[in-house]
Amino acid sequence: MLRINRDNLRSSHQLIWFLIDFLMLGLLIINLAFIIWDSIYSFVAVQNLLEENLPAVNAIYQPIHERFIFYDLIFVSIFLTEFFVRWGYSVKAKVYDRWYFYPFIHWYDLVGCIPVGGFRFLRALRIISIIYRLHQYKIIDFTSTRLYQFVSFYYEAFMEELSDRIVLKVLSGVQDEVKRGSPLFERIQTDILFPRRSMLSDWLSERVALAAQHGYIPNRGALRVYLEDRVDNALKQNLELSRLKYLPVVGPTIQDTLENAVGDIVANVIHQILEDLASSSNHAFIEDIVNVMLPKPGEEKGADQEQEALINLILEVIDAIKDQVRVKHWRANLP
Repeated sequence: MLRINRDNLRSSHQLIWFLIDFLMLGLLIINLAFIIWDSIYSFVAVQNLLEENLPAVNAIYQPIHERFIFYDLIFVSIFLTEFFVRWGYSVKAKVYDRWYFYPFIHWYDLVGCIPVGGFRFLRALRIISIIYRLHQYKIIDFTSTRLYQFVSFYYEAFMEELSDRIVLKVLSGVQDEVKRGSPLFERIQTDILFPRRSMLSDWLSERVALAAQHGYIPNRGALRVYLEDRVDNALKQNLELSRLKYLPVVGPTIQDTLENAVGDIVANVIHQILEDLASSSNHAFIEDIVNVMLPKPGEEKGADQEQEALINLILEVIDAIKDQVRVKHWRANLP
């Protein structure tokens, strides 16, 4: 049900304009009803029917029908007066950058005032604009009406069905292009990625260094303890090393020394690798990885197999996307 928020209406600084909107809204509804009725009355069969069944109504309305243009011009004069008043206010309040912008922006108000044929029904656009303006200022809320919810639901359902069919058609076309051996992937590699290898190397180097600095350096003490503990457990489970403790006198000492040495070596190696990654010296390492991943055109090894695997991967990804697109979300909200 459409409700008017009287609190917002009273507190609004443009109360007079909103009252004029309500007045124009009522006049527009009356005028359109008058136009529709007169259009129906224009049929001779309707006039004969009224003459036979309601002669008094026919006698009263017949003079009005003959002077329909005059009565319609009364409404038109009111609408034009309101239009020019609003135009003058917009110029005074500098609502738009130029004084002549208003009639172009509100063209439907002028076109609907043309008292000729189908132009009269364009006054319905003015009703829509008034309702939208009142809704925008939270004077009324037509989204809570059943009619709006009904139209909105089936509009969303229609748009989802339409967009799903378009997306599926496009994705199927992409799959056909991929299966036919589209040069797109080669162009991506040779024209887009390869010329930017240096930029990719710099970017990856900075990201790896940043990740290592924030992830490793604050926790390197805990990581070292963890690595030494893991290495110690692994060495204790080693059968060959456990036999050293059976050597007379020096066996346990040698075992402990080896465990500590191996633990220190592993921890130091991991520590040095992460320290290098966290510094600018990782650039050469990252650059080598990027060069392997993006070789120069013509230097690829096993390119056919790699391209076929990539094509299959892309086709599977597109199939997964199509399956998701086929899901009808609007059915879950079906009333």
